[in-house]
Amino acid sequence: STVLISGESGTGKELVARALHRLSKHSTSPFLAINMATVPPDMAEAQLFGHERGAFTGAVQRREGLFRSAKGGTVFLDEVGEMSLSVQAKLLRTLENNEVIPVGSDRAVKANFRLVAATNRDLEQQVSQGLFRQDLFFRLNVLGIKILPLRERREDVSALANHMLQKHNRSCGKTKRGFSNEAMRVLVSYHWPGNVRELSNVIERAVILSDGETITPEDLPADLVSQEPLPMCLKHAVAEAEKRHIQWVLSTVDGNREKAAKLLEIDRATLYRRLDKYQVK
Repeated sequence: STVLISGESGTGKELVARALHRLSKHSTSPFLAINMATVPPDMAEAQLFGHERGAFTGAVQRREGLFRSAKGGTVFLDEVGEMSLSVQAKLLRTLENNEVIPVGSDRAVKANFRLVAATNRDLEQQVSQGLFRQDLFFRLNVLGIKILPLRERREDVSALANHMLQKHNRSCGKTKRGFSNEAMRVLVSYHWPGNVRELSNVIERAVILSDGETITPEDLPADLVSQEPLPMCLKHAVAEAEKRHIQWVLSTVDGNREKAAKLLEIDRATLYRRLDKYQVK
């Protein structure tokens, strides 16, 4: 079935797509990935559906395109929300009929593939704005997988950090044994706007720069360490996390309290009480 993976940038959408492929019965077939945000609009059709020789300037030889090249494997379309409406229409036809029409040809050719798409945009909002086809959205979202941002799954930070420590130990030729309690507390307390990708970069930097056997706060970027860590008391930790989340939501809507209340799914009066309670300006 077609899968749509959604989540913020850096949450690991391609890793999920590769896991789906690896665990499928077609794992020995190709996994072909393309980021639609990096493909020029006039080249998207040729990249996906293939083209005939001489179909356009520079087309000196025939190409199959990703869908035919998959040969029973998985095609991963990252940032699918960047596709033009004309390419969306052609993609919908391909998914419905399991066939492609190469650029420069009037003959449909069978294609055997499974599509996994990913986006960091709100496709339903794009549908309402006329930027994305509703019928294609439904066709892509047969199985929807939403990846939460790292700030909403802090319980994963420790396991991810230790995994990345071993990974970067191997790539950098190091033998760091772990993290001090203070360093791990800093990592868990940070809000990670860049998600898992940012965490990986921070761990790689620490592995390179650290002189000791363990990673300490001194090995971490100053902006992480300067963040006030979450308190140990559960009641105070929950309150601090709520305060930071409200501040972050307000920052995403340029301080518009009405929009922030809608995103937080609370009424404005409740939001005002929280702002007074936490002294948020």
